[in-house]
Parts: sequence; structure tokens; C-alpha cells
Amino acid sequence: MKKLLLSIFVFFMGATVLLAQNPRAYIQITPVSPGVKAAYGLSTSAMNASGLRVVPKGSYAYFMPGNSVSSGNADSLVVRSANWELVSKPSGSTASLIAFNTLGTKFLADMTGEYQVKVSVTTYRGTDDTTISVYSSTYLGVGGFQGVAGTGLNCKMCHAGGNNFGGVDYITNWSTSMHATALMRKMNGSEAPTFANRCISCHATGYDTNATANNNGFDDIAKAANYTFWGPGTPAKWDSLKNQYPGLVNHATIGCESCHGAGSEHAMSGSKAKIQISAQDGACAICHDAPTKHYKFSQYENSTHAVAVYEGSATRTMATTTLQDCMRCHDGRGFVAFSKGKTITTPVAPTIADHTTINCATCHDPHGNARPYNLRGTPASADTLGDGTAYPANISEEAKTCANCHKARRGAEVYGITKPTSSTWGPHHSSQLDVLYGRNAAEFTAGYTYQSGMHSTVAAKQCITCHMAPTDTSSANKHKVGGHTFKLRNPENNFQAVDSACASCHGHKASFDDFIASTDYDKNGVKEAVSKEIAGLLKQVRYHLPPKGWKDVVDVKQFVGADSILYRKAYWNHQLIVEDQSNGIHNSKFAADVLTKTIEALGGVVGNGKDVPPIADFTLNQNYPNPFNPSTKITFIANQSGTVKIRIYNSLGSLVKEVYNNYVAAGPYSVNWDGTDSRGLKVASGVYIYKLESPKFNAAKKMLLMK
Repeated sequence: MKKLLLSIFVFFMGATVLLAQNPRAYIQITPVSPGVKAAYGLSTSAMNASGLRVVPKGSYAYFMPGNSVSSGNADSLVVRSANWELVSKPSGSTASLIAFNTLGTKFLADMTGEYQVKVSVTTYRGTDDTTISVYSSTYLGVGGFQGVAGTGLNCKMCHAGGNNFGGVDYITNWSTSMHATALMRKMNGSEAPTFANRCISCHATGYDTNATANNNGFDDIAKAANYTFWGPGTPAKWDSLKNQYPGLVNHATIGCESCHGAGSEHAMSGSKAKIQISAQDGACAICHDAPTKHYKFSQYENSTHAVAVYEGSATRTMATTTLQDCMRCHDGRGFVAFSKGKTITTPVAPTIADHTTINCATCHDPHGNARPYNLRGTPASADTLGDGTAYPANISEEAKTCANCHKARRGAEVYGITKPTSSTWGPHHSSQLDVLYGRNAAEFTAGYTYQSGMHSTVAAKQCITCHMAPTDTSSANKHKVGGHTFKLRNPENNFQAVDSACASCHGHKASFDDFIASTDYDKNGVKEAVSKEIAGLLKQVRYHLPPKGWKDVVDVKQFVGADSILYRKAYWNHQLIVEDQSNGIHNSKFAADVLTKTIEALGGVVGNGKDVPPIADFTLNQNYPNPFNPSTKITFIANQSGTVKIRIYNSLGSLVKEVYNNYVAAGPYSVNWDGTDSRGLKVASGVYIYKLESPKFNAAKKMLLMK
């Protein structure tokens, strides 16, 4: 549910266009995994659903409405109501729609064939409707698995040797993958000594949780053959299944139909509409979101990857071949195409309804390959930074996957001297690899080599050594840091997973503020935390850029005249370090040297007189959760004592409520806003601004209330 709502709303947090459009309805076939059932108001015994348009006979299909309009204010885009209709169903079906929450509906696919579902959505701007088709099928089995021929139609009959896949033999690749051999490995005792009959549902094809569903899945064939597995696994148990129950073998695997949907309707007609090639994460979530032992998906849900960052203009071409094409990093399907050296083309301009988040299948090839963790490969031509230099020889295969997006989009020496004309000028977001390896900063002295630290050489797998460190198991931080969250900080309580990520090299640290710089980089007279030293240098760079002075802003429109190239190169370096987003932790020596040389090139002297940047009185953090309903937490840090007010304003600038007014000592603080105004009345959904106001410091951020 979180990602469905975010896919609709996250774009609007930065929107300045307030003119809304009439709604454009779409239907999301909603995945239902064990971890999201409570959020949907479903019982733990409710049937799982992959979110594919191909539904196993005897299973439920779940639907949520959406509005794919991508401009306007958030309040006008919210779906206020949805009216559903089951337009058609196969002959003999008694299926009917059943509401499972305020907006969502479901039906039980009791017959094979096509079902058509229609929705009419209403927003403040009007009403729109749309219809989709869903197909119910039964399972066939992969065919030829472990040398056992399938019975009747099966996947291998048509797709062996790469048929219909452009010559890529996915079935052969898959046959030795972790997915293919999962059940075999556990049944023969080589893994998971606690493996039991209840575990088979996630390790076989078509084993569903509905005991009455008869769709030729593993459980149905096993029941007919009177087969039951009793754990734990031993070497003889897989052999026993293979020799005594050969009819089960081609379902005793996480096969094609586990991810693409049951295949009987597709096999009989050959229609591509009746099978699904999808990069969405629903099929993965069914098993990888199964608390309490299988929680990779729970971690992923708390990652930034899981938040849909829709890039509307880029989806018009959906090209994926170069760093200038946004789809490569903004859309999971675009990244998959990039990894294969392909460009996606579509007959019409896609909308937010077509967006795919950066999820499991984005980075991992479900069919299997020879790379670590089945990570997707990338074209050899992509193993370069934005300036065209090749990746360093010591980069790990794991880090290469991250590097495809976590690097500057362009090169400093060519693009960095061009005139800033848009918000995407410069290294753009996520310049982590450039900073980690100390590359791609603009030079002011020909041939000068910037200093660089050792993180890129001492961390065996670079990015994942730290960002996928063991997770914290406390109730407050479980699934919030480490692992597939890729985070080292829990935004809810500011817990920082420094020990698990850094202790092997740096010893015990409670937070990143404990990483004290080796020298006083910003020359303010105090040797501080690396993050504060780098912040001080960044502030000094801004001081020397137009409009100049302690306004702490940069106006690129003033990058003109004899110093225009100098200003552009300086601002490139500023953005390179800012967009690294580590506050210098990735490579403090490089960040400090780049910024120091930049200040000097601008005619300044680091820490000289008035150029010494004052430490900000307060730090205002982003609220959490965001979007939120019904309440959210606003946190701030007082670097020194003083009077603080936290006030909430609406998008028109009118005061809604003052939620905090106090004199504070130095330290962290938090305050909750329950979505009410000064009269205690609930406010409407929409974008709000919260401001921290004090005599010498003011800061503001946006947040989204979503009902």
C-alpha cells in the first residue's frame, strides 16, 4: 500500500504547479504479501496475491484505484471514492466483487478465462473510469526439470533454447539458479535443517494457501498422489520424491509460473496478454515478505529504492543506453533494459501508472546468472564514470551494480563548464562512486591530483560492505537499518548503525559525529566531526559564489562575465560533494581537498577572518513518516541554547498551528503534529510547510498529509 500511495504522491512534494487536471483513472492489481495484510485490513489467513494480471484459479485478485495525472496539487489528485464493476466473467463463474478496504475490491477467480474489471474514480477535479482484463489459469509445470519430462503442455515445450526470447536461453540459465534448486536443496538436507511441510508453499510452483483451490499446483498434485513431506530434509528425501512421485518434480521448484503466472490460458492460445512479463515486486514479496524468518522485503520497503521516484519527462522515450537517459535509474524496468543493452519503446507516452520502482528484479536476475547473488550484468561500455574514465580495477562486482546509478551523470571538464540552464545541471543526484574513488572534480590547476582516502581500497565490496551491514535486531530498529534497507540511519529515532558497518576498521562509534576529522579542514579553530568540517567548507564555497556573502544561497543566473567558467567549475565541485550525500564520510580527504582548492580558486582563504562560517544554531530534519496520516514527527537539533518555535503553514502561507514554543538547551528534540489546526479541527489532505523559527535562524521543509 505504501508504494502505491507514494507512486501517486511523492512527485508532488516538490511541485510548484498548482493547476490541477481532471483525473485519469488506472487500476493497480495489488500484490498481497504476509507483511502487508494488516495494513489492508486483511486477516493473516487471507490468501496471498502476486499482483500479476494472471491469477491462479481458486485465488483472489485484489485491486486498488489510482489517478495517473502528474501535475497539480496533491489535494486535488487524491482519489476520494471508487466505484467498481465486474463487467464480464467466464461462462459458469459466480464471481462477485467484495470490498476489502475503503477503496479496494477483490474477487475470487472461480473459473479459468477472462475477467474484466472497471473502476470509476472521483477526485476534487472530477471523475474518470477505466477497464482492465485479468486472466485466470491453471498451472502446467516447467517441463524437463532435473531430467524429468513434463506432462502435457509445459513452459519448456515452447521456450527451450531461447525460443521467443531473442535467443537468450532463460530456462537453461534458470535450471541451476537458487530459485530452481531451492526446494531440492532444502529437501535433501543441504540447507535449513528446520525445513518442514509448511515451508513448501514458497519453494514450489502453485502451492497456494487456499485448501479448496484446485489449479494443478504442487499441493493439488501432491494431494492426488498422497505425497506429504516430513522434515527435516535428508539426502534421500529429494531422491524419493523424484523417483516415486515424478509427476511432482516439474512443480517442485520455483519455476516460470511462480513469477509469470499460471500458464494454461497462455499455452492454449499463445496470447502474450495471458502471461505476464513483469518487473514489479509482488511475486517476490509473497515469499520474501514472510515474517519472521524471511524479511528481506521488509528491509527493502524501508529503503529509498522502494519509494517511487517518477521521472515524467524521461518516460516519454524510455531510453536506457546512456547516463543522460533518466529511465535507467528512475525506473526498474528501464534499468533491466539497460542491463541488457536495450532501449524500450512504447506506442504512447507512459504515465505514472506504468512506473516500476527499483525493486528485487531490478538488481537481481530471477532467471539466474554467474554473477554474485545473480546481480544483473551491465554492458561493458557502461563501466565508466560520467567523465569517461574506466572504473578502478579494484571495484567489486557488487559495487558495479550500485555504480550504474550512484555516480555523476556527466564529466566535470566538459559539462561542468557549460552554462547551468536546468535543475539537472551538474553531477545531478547520487555522485557517490565519483567521491568514493576521488574522481571527476573540476580542476583549477592543470594536472593537479586531488587527495583521496582509503575507503575504496579497504572495503572489500565497497558500497555493500557498509550499506548492507548486519541489521540491528532491536524492536525499534529492526528492518530500518542495514541489509536491504541500504541505510545506516533510522530516521524515526536517529539511531545510526555505525558499529555494524564501521567497527571492524574504526572501533566502537555511537554515531557519525564520532568520526572526528584528522585536521581542522574549515579552519574555524575547532577540529570537529567530519560532517561539520565539510559543511563548513561548503558554506565557504557558497560565500564566494554569486550573489556572494553570508546569504547561503547560490544564484546561477549571475554566473556571467569573465569569471563565469570559474563559477561553474566551483559550483560543480560544490554539487559533487553535496550530492554524494555522505557529508564527507565516503572520502573526507577528497571532499576537503576539492572544496579547499575551490575556495582558493575563487580568491578566498579558508577560515580567513569573515570567511569563517558560523555554526548554524539549529538543524531542522525532514518529518517522519512522510507522507503521513494521521500524525507525524518533526525533529530538530539545537547546536546551542535558544528560543524555538515550530509552526505549521498551509500551501498558501497561512498559519495553521504553532506546535512548539520553548527555550531549549543544546541537544535533539522532537514534536508531533496530529494534523489538526489551532482550533483542534482536522485539516484537509495536502502539502504543508513546517518552519523552525528562532531569533537568529529560520528553516522550513515541506510535508504531505494524505488521507
